[in-house]
Amino acid sequence: MPSPPRGTRSRRGLLAALVAASVAVPVSGAAVPSAVPAPAPAAHAPLRTADPGALAERYAATRADIAAAGRAAARHEDHGRAAALRAMAGPGRHFLSFDGRDGGRGVEVVGDLARAERIAVLVPGAGVDLDHYWRLRKGALALREELGGRSAVIAWLGYRTPATVSTTSLTSGRAAEAAPGLRSFIGELRRMRPTARTTLLCHSYGSVVCARAAHGLRVADIVLYGSPGTGYGNAADLHARATVWAGRGSGDWIADVPHVKLRLPFADIGFGTDPVSSGFGAEIFAAGSAGHSDYLRSGSESLRNMARIVTGEKHADGGAADEASAPGRGGRRA
Repeated sequence: MPSPPRGTRSRRGLLAALVAASVAVPVSGAAVPSAVPAPAPAAHAPLRTADPGALAERYAATRADIAAAGRAAARHEDHGRAAALRAMAGPGRHFLSFDGRDGGRGVEVVGDLARAERIAVLVPGAGVDLDHYWRLRKGALALREELGGRSAVIAWLGYRTPATVSTTSLTSGRAAEAAPGLRSFIGELRRMRPTARTTLLCHSYGSVVCARAAHGLRVADIVLYGSPGTGYGNAADLHARATVWAGRGSGDWIADVPHVKLRLPFADIGFGTDPVSSGFGAEIFAAGSAGHSDYLRSGSESLRNMARIVTGEKHADGGAADEASAPGRGGRRA
């Protein structure tokens, strides 16, 4: 029998490597977040205004949901989860929604949403759940500090993220589940703050979520950072009304992930074109030496440039551009 074509052998080898990598690391801990019981949250009507009174009422109601989940965790003797939830239910925290079940969901506001002229929505990638929520919040705090007044950052943990090392993180299934919720949230946000400049910042697997939700979405910019790909061949395929940006730090291991998409009978594996390649066609922002989890680190070039996109100071087609460019192959520099 003749040998299969070289390209076919390469794809088969890649598939084997991806599957092996997905199952090689023990995943016994992956069941822990969903194993901690939590009550169903109270039903809340959609917010139609960002009036301070309406927001304060929602924050108080959601605080009660978090406190109830904390009590359930304490009864389950998960003292770490209980302590984290007590902190999340503190008077200085502002959640628009919360659900402690199945790993957890939460949408937290950092800043004054009622008066914000610029809003950044952070969409996390794989491995972020209630037990690792502090990573997302840390980035939100750093971005809010960089943006300054008249801005708000929203940490949108609105979906069941895949485990970092899992077959689920290699397919777009979770992103397809998450996209309608993200679109709905952005619609609610626009009703509350119709004149605010809103930007989506999408990290790692979160960029797959944002790409799925992008079609016609009413935001100013969609920023893909540390992205493994989006599942689409190029930025135009997203049919986004927004400017699509991409950045990758020189210290990010995601650069070594093969940018392919394998169509199999049961699923598509991989996410296709590299978003920082010229073939994808995104506007490229400089991300400095950022590692995969460092893009929102205080004082970093990546944080500074993403903040400039959020404020509108950094424009496509070269406006307010840095001299530095993103590492590796790139699209249009801005």
